[in-house]
Amino acid sequence: MASKKQQRRRQKLQRHEYEEVYVDDEGNELDPEHAEELGVARPQKTQAAAKQQPTSRAGRAIEPPSWRRTARRGLLFFPLMLLVVFLLASDDDVTTVGKVVQTLVLMAFFLPFSYFMDTMVWRSYQRRMNRSGEKR
Repeated sequence: MASKKQQRRRQKLQRHEYEEVYVDDEGNELDPEHAEELGVARPQKTQAAAKQQPTSRAGRAIEPPSWRRTARRGLLFFPLMLLVVFLLASDDDVTTVGKVVQTLVLMAFFLPFSYFMDTMVWRSYQRRMNRSGEKR
């Protein structure tokens, strides 16, 4: 959900009939005629004008895989996996130490798999970038 500031900005951009909105130094909106008299040089683009700009499909750049990033991801997932192990294991079968050990075994599988997936995504990204570079 958008914050109040984002909602106000969106409403402000949608209520204008004209493409450009002139704003003075204090942030007050000015009519186009009044803005020309005052000499406000740069108008702000409205949402309609912003939509007409071409968008790229590239998205954000993908970084090469690293064990440090994988370890940070593991630190985020460790408590979640521990919680799942605690919820799924019956109380009289395994002690708390046993549940932590089970979670560590899960992490021993999760971390290399996560690094492998990062490597696969990175290679796919590199191939895609090389193909788009060859077409140009």
